[in-house]
Amino acid sequence: QVQLVESGGGLVQPGGSLRLSCAASGSIFSIYAMGWYRQVPGKERELVAVKISDGTTNYANSVKGRFTISRDYAKNTVYLQMNNLQPEDTAVYYCNVFGPLGQYNYWGRGTQVTVSS
Repeated sequence: QVQLVESGGGLVQPGGSLRLSCAASGSIFSIYAMGWYRQVPGKERELVAVKISDGTTNYANSVKGRFTISRDYAKNTVYLQMNNLQPEDTAVYYCNVFGPLGQYNYWGRGTQVTVSS
């Protein structure tokens, strides 16, 4: 069984920063990609950032220059540093772990990020 434990969400004022963490544990091997997605009510879940095992990173255009994704490969942990947060960043953020050739695709339970004055 695989568990993804997310932390770091909360309430922040516009222009503020938060750091999300997601640790994967359990029977997991050869992670291909770890990333973050977000979802607001009534909209589809969207990619925020993903880091692939070869070092490649991809970001949504809306967060480029403000968010940074990083991975600790030894700890199977992924981080999302979010700077200059704006109200439109308000969403539930989900951690995702994707295996090679799609052998598995796990999701965390989500952590709420609210940007408001």
